[in-house]
Amino acid sequence: MNSQSLQGKRIAFLATDGFEQVELTKPWQAIQDAGAEVVLVSPKTGQIQGVNHDEKADKFDVDLSVHDASAEDFDGLVLPGGVMNPDALRTCDVSVSFVRDFFKQHKPVAAICHGPWTLVEADVVRDRTVTSWPSLKTDLVNAGAQWVDKECVCDQGLVTSRNPDDLPAFCDKAIEEFAEGKHAAQTV
Repeated sequence: MNSQSLQGKRIAFLATDGFEQVELTKPWQAIQDAGAEVVLVSPKTGQIQGVNHDEKADKFDVDLSVHDASAEDFDGLVLPGGVMNPDALRTCDVSVSFVRDFFKQHKPVAAICHGPWTLVEADVVRDRTVTSWPSLKTDLVNAGAQWVDKECVCDQGLVTSRNPDDLPAFCDKAIEEFAEGKHAAQTV
């Protein structure tokens, strides 16, 4: 992939306390290296706490409150996993609306591990093929998705992966989809 394939693109990372740190830092670095501006958006201001599985990791500065953010200002969205992060995001109406707006605007979205939980709440997985951490399978199927156990799945601009081991494929596919831009079938 061209090291500047995302030049001029602006990509949001939506997260809050309890995100799996490597699922934010690896895509962040890869997308930034591809030329994009990356922005950490959160319902929380100040800093958010990363985790390495169930242990506290580093804190990260929030760039923009989700209350002040608009999907119109971004070319794509990344949803890192971690158990606590998406569980908190899916109970925040503003965060759920922010996610849904990317689909309404046909913009690519990439979600890894537990990240698709927020997609369930946003009601954007119906009739889509996705993957995730295995414990989300029932939630995704009940929300109308077809769940598969694959390293990385892309369905019309929606990129999903299972866990940190899948990050190389996840990052590559997310960059490809962000570079392609809007997808007509990426919608609610």
